[in-house]
Amino acid sequence: MDRRQNPRVTALLPVRIWGVDAYAQPFMQLASMKNISRSGASLQGICRQVRPGQVLEVQLDQQKAEFRVLWVGKIGSSSQGEIGLERVASEPCIWDMNLENCSQFVGMG
Repeated sequence: MDRRQNPRVTALLPVRIWGVDAYAQPFMQLASMKNISRSGASLQGICRQVRPGQVLEVQLDQQKAEFRVLWVGKIGSSSQGEIGLERVASEPCIWDMNLENCSQFVGMG
C-alpha cells in the first residue's frame, strides 16, 4: 500500500537546482525531474553530493521554491545521482498541473 499523502506522477522535466553541497561548496546545475507530487519530487542527474536535511532551491521555468533533501541515491547503485525532495511548507508548488487528474489518467493507460 502506498503511504504517500499526494498522488505522484512521472514527469521528465528539466530543472535548475542550486545550493550548497555536502562539502559546503556552493553549486548550480541542471537536472531532470523523475516524478512529482504536490509536496515533492525526485530528481535525477545530480552531479554533486548532497545530504538529507539540506535545503536546495529548485527552478522550473520561471517558478522557484526551496526543497529539503529527504534521501540521496547510494553511490555505486542504480539510484546514484538521484535525490528525493520535499517542498518546504512555506514555499509555493512550482508545477502548475492537476496531479490527481494526471495520476488517474496514467492509471488508466
